[in-house]
Amino acid sequence: MGSDSGTFDALELGLLQALQLDGRAALSRIARRLGASERTLARRYSRLCTLGLRVVGQPVPARLGMTRWLLRLHCAPESAGSVAQALARRPDTSWISLASGGTELYCALTTSTPHERDALLLEKLPRTPGLTGVGAHCLLRLFTDITSTWYAGGIPFGPAHGHEGRLPATTLRALEPPEPLSLDATDRALLTELAKDGRAGLPELAAATGRSPSSVQRHLELLRSQGALGFSVDFAPRHLGYHLMTHFWLRVAPGDVSAVGRALAAHPEIAFAAATTGPYNLVASGVFCGSHDLHHYLDHRIGSLPGIQAIETAPVLREVKRLAFGAQLRPGLSAQLP
Repeated sequence: MGSDSGTFDALELGLLQALQLDGRAALSRIARRLGASERTLARRYSRLCTLGLRVVGQPVPARLGMTRWLLRLHCAPESAGSVAQALARRPDTSWISLASGGTELYCALTTSTPHERDALLLEKLPRTPGLTGVGAHCLLRLFTDITSTWYAGGIPFGPAHGHEGRLPATTLRALEPPEPLSLDATDRALLTELAKDGRAGLPELAAATGRSPSSVQRHLELLRSQGALGFSVDFAPRHLGYHLMTHFWLRVAPGDVSAVGRALAAHPEIAFAAATTGPYNLVASGVFCGSHDLHHYLDHRIGSLPGIQAIETAPVLREVKRLAFGAQLRPGLSAQLP
């Protein structure tokens, strides 16, 4: 592991893994599972929080009748920063990064209606100064099990632990039912609060929604049981010795797309994998120790998968926004592009 991660012990790594499995799990239950006292684990949790650990509640777009898009934007060098910041202010964007010398932007976007989609893709973006190219790719099927986050597959536990020390392989989410769920005002308020703090307690959630703790608990359980709400751990991979994040664009033979997607989702290095529209029919994101680690992965892991016809890699230079979910559920919010 790198120097940033050398002070993490098995208890802290176990805590991170437990939160990946259930972001709202009580510390007392995690402590019993890890064989530690609750007080000790609470101290470790507080320390990780000072390093940026967050648990974020996320609505599942497909379950709520929303559509996920991945935008690949090419910018003039002097415009990339301002375009990225303007997109980051929009409540319907969840993840934005700079790549390819700082002239290429990646933006994860959720739209609820065709009108919202067209307003951005056909009206605002084409009129944005400094944009030289716009690619909009609709995400057709997610192969990682936490929806719409680029660290979906879990935090790798580092080379010193080997693959057996990393998180279990992600499982393929079942196909979403045809009828999206309807949200009431309490559901929307809960999703907004959980987007700020996925571990907010029932008293805090009750105060924010104006409902009783028991009512909040029922709404939470229903949202989770119906697949409309998930939780993700946000913890910078560099703390665990991973200093290189890379997007992969893969062109795969049509009959092999699902098989390759499932294989990618099972790789501990891969945080996100989805089938998509466009010239590349699979997109993925992974975290690596460095360039040698990435080369080994391309040569020995991806290279051995069947049906792959072409691969494009795009290392991330800077993340501008990540894990900002729920705000798009609040009506009437918008942001202007420059």
